[in-house]
Amino acid sequence: MKGGARPSMLPKSFPALLCVVSVSAFLFVHSLLPGHAGDTKAIAAVMGNDQPRYREAHQAFVNSLAARGYTSANTEIILYFPGPDSHSWSSTMHKINASHPSLIVSYGASASQAAMKEAEGTPVVSVDTYAAESPASGACGVSSRVPMITLLKALRDMGPYRRIGVLLNAREIGPQRQLEDIRKCAAHLGMSVIEGNTTSATSVDTALAFLLDKADVIIATESAIVYRQFDRIIARAKSRRIPVVSTMPKAAERGALASLEINSQEQGHLAAEIATRILEGAQVEHLSLLTPRQIDLVINVRAARALGIKIPKSVVGEATRIIK
Repeated sequence: MKGGARPSMLPKSFPALLCVVSVSAFLFVHSLLPGHAGDTKAIAAVMGNDQPRYREAHQAFVNSLAARGYTSANTEIILYFPGPDSHSWSSTMHKINASHPSLIVSYGASASQAAMKEAEGTPVVSVDTYAAESPASGACGVSSRVPMITLLKALRDMGPYRRIGVLLNAREIGPQRQLEDIRKCAAHLGMSVIEGNTTSATSVDTALAFLLDKADVIIATESAIVYRQFDRIIARAKSRRIPVVSTMPKAAERGALASLEINSQEQGHLAAEIATRILEGAQVEHLSLLTPRQIDLVINVRAARALGIKIPKSVVGEATRIIK
């Protein structure tokens, strides 16, 4: 019986492939490497938070490894859900180091930063990580960094949007990096950026109210807090006739005017390619942090009509998908 980061159960929507086999906190997913009896390998998978995008990427990771012949016969994946504080991260990494896994797979920038900092010699594959412009030396995996200039140019073409409100949790690494990208792109386009920092669900309303008074449009970052409150954010902004855009997958489907999205399944598949190479002997220093190959600009025409916004042909032409 294995111990875990903290007692935890996955949401009911988590794929049935993951089976709960420990009452103390871990989820064991048996899926991976081929080999001989007694040659079992372990992979520690760490999720920065409970966003569906990470669960979808992880499922794709497991499936992709299985498609390569890495089955449940001789590998176990141990899935960890640390708390959002530094003590939980350190405690989780201590447990992972003590178990001496063959590989650590980390989902999200916060999880990846903690894993790379505290892993004791174990290779780390980062997944869905909004990477810095110059990734850290030794980083490998798949970045979720998207060209924010594409989203801001679409906003510029759709209306007189010059004051960009950014809703984020500044304690999270990914949203911080996203804000830095937005500031650089906005300066290039003659736009100003207004920051709305929220550190808890209760502070979302305050930060959002501030932005709705100051900004022409709201960018909802990939922050876990922002994700959980996204429907409320959309509703409040709509009542003020202020559009919301985001880089969160499926944000446009949930009511955003536009979204610039990575593909979570692609993240998992590419991570599995890198993990396979490491488990077969490749050195991390010979690998790299891949950029997303599939990035979709999604325009929600229905939301535009509700806000009285006319989508110009130039934006429609740039869109990968249109929601009518």
